[in-house]
Amino acid sequence: MHGSHEQSSAGLISRVTPGGLGERAGLRPGDELLAINGQRLRDEIDVRYYGAEPLLQLEVRRDGQPVLVEMERRYEEPLGLAFAEPVFDGIRRCNNRCEFCFVAQMPPGLRPSLTIRDDDYRLSFLFGSYVTLTNLTEVDWARIDEQHLSPLYVSVHATDNGLRRELLRNPRAPDVLEQLQRLADMGIEVHTQIVLQPGVNGGEHLDRSIADLAELYPAVRSVSVVPLGLTKQHRFGCRLHSDAEMREVVERVTGWQGELRPRLGASFVYLSDEWYLGIGAAVPPLEAYDGLDLTENGVGMVASFQAESEVLRSALRGLDGGTLVTGELIAPVLREAVGGLPVTVVPVANRFFGESVTVAGLLTAEDVIAALEDRGPGGPLLLPPAMFGGPEGQSLDELWPSDLARALGRPVWVGTTPPAEPLAEGEALP
Repeated sequence: MHGSHEQSSAGLISRVTPGGLGERAGLRPGDELLAINGQRLRDEIDVRYYGAEPLLQLEVRRDGQPVLVEMERRYEEPLGLAFAEPVFDGIRRCNNRCEFCFVAQMPPGLRPSLTIRDDDYRLSFLFGSYVTLTNLTEVDWARIDEQHLSPLYVSVHATDNGLRRELLRNPRAPDVLEQLQRLADMGIEVHTQIVLQPGVNGGEHLDRSIADLAELYPAVRSVSVVPLGLTKQHRFGCRLHSDAEMREVVERVTGWQGELRPRLGASFVYLSDEWYLGIGAAVPPLEAYDGLDLTENGVGMVASFQAESEVLRSALRGLDGGTLVTGELIAPVLREAVGGLPVTVVPVANRFFGESVTVAGLLTAEDVIAALEDRGPGGPLLLPPAMFGGPEGQSLDELWPSDLARALGRPVWVGTTPPAEPLAEGEALP
């Protein structure tokens, strides 16, 4: 796969690390990176891959004019470049129509990045997002092999091909077990997830999926079992699990863990925290997750937090009052963690997405303001960092921490770190 790529694209440089290789070579924000050593670039992966040579010749477009930049790279020295977008030739869109797709349930008016139904294997490699592998071409497969794009994160949902096609609402979806075997033959590690829809892919179907995926261990390194999430915008009549159904899932997966650990040396299949918290069950300790970091999928987040809870307590001991804002799901865990400290834990109901959405990372600034505006002044307001994952540190509804500080008349911290200095109008926390 050497030689120029078919598609011409460019990476818009948004930041050049001060003192780094790119700055020393004269690169600037606003430059467009076209090629490295004659290789056209499709995304940040190509930049890493072709930029790993000791001698580099970069083709750059600056103010519409071509510029040739030559540099000598020390061993393992990064280029020191950040890009406006991680992919340069457009995000791969999803060709499935899952009834439980969370992105399809977004309310109108959100920024485009929150409403694009992407299914791009490159984002899976770069950021750990889950993809279905239903839109791969042979060129993609060859690239995964050549550049060894490992690990990847794959939404399986069911290993029975007919059932999976029904769940994806895609009658042409390839057999995922064949695809996973192909990745295993390439030496690619895969983390998988199963989003459970009540009455559809649980029970015996879940048993089959776990058993099939376990046959591919260790290439398939893990299975995360997560419940579907529904906002008030959902349109297909899906429902949440009942308490009895949640208990049944916990018992079933726990049984599989007990069976697989002696055989594989790992639990292999893991439940997201919602299952345990939803029925008031104890969350397993951190060692039960076998050293895997699956917290982006909601797996092991509580265990990780509990293992570091003394760090939180130390940070809060010096406060003279304060309010710790969180989602409704994890509020009991936080109350236990900060017991005896001068901090009030306030769970905020999610009215933006609907009150069935209870995780802290999907809270909006407006919902926090509505929940706290009648409480009056007080100590610092401690907000979950996951609230501000948008561009430049904005919330889902495009407000900055400083906006909450002004609206509520209180100092605002993100996490337990105070701002270094007062926030200016419209300024995000660093």
